[in-house]
Amino acid sequence: MGVTFNVTGNWNETEKYLKRLGSGDIYRGLESLAQKGVNALRSATPVDSGVSASSWGYKIVKDRGGVTIAWTSKNEATGYPVIVMLQYGHGTGTGGYVQGRDFINPAIKPIFDEISNAVWKAVKT
Repeated sequence: MGVTFNVTGNWNETEKYLKRLGSGDIYRGLESLAQKGVNALRSATPVDSGVSASSWGYKIVKDRGGVTIAWTSKNEATGYPVIVMLQYGHGTGTGGYVQGRDFINPAIKPIFDEISNAVWKAVKT
């Protein structure tokens, strides 16, 4: 006893879709979205001298597992990222403590949503 399937048509659309996914077309446009993230982070960063706000950048890494956008900041004080101190707080040299302020998450969430929507749109198209 066996099971038999009869299939009509072809796989042209499926093959085209899989080739598009394999070529990385779903990641097209991530440069502009990464830059939008930089702009959002710059505008949300607390400003004293403006150095931390202007130090934002990004790096896009593509590998077999997918694509990663890393937002970076090159401003450091005593070898420690100033952005982290602003976000989470830090001790002072005189024994005090400066409370952190969550400015990164609210600034970057709309960008995450936009990236998610763009990739989902590319996948289902």
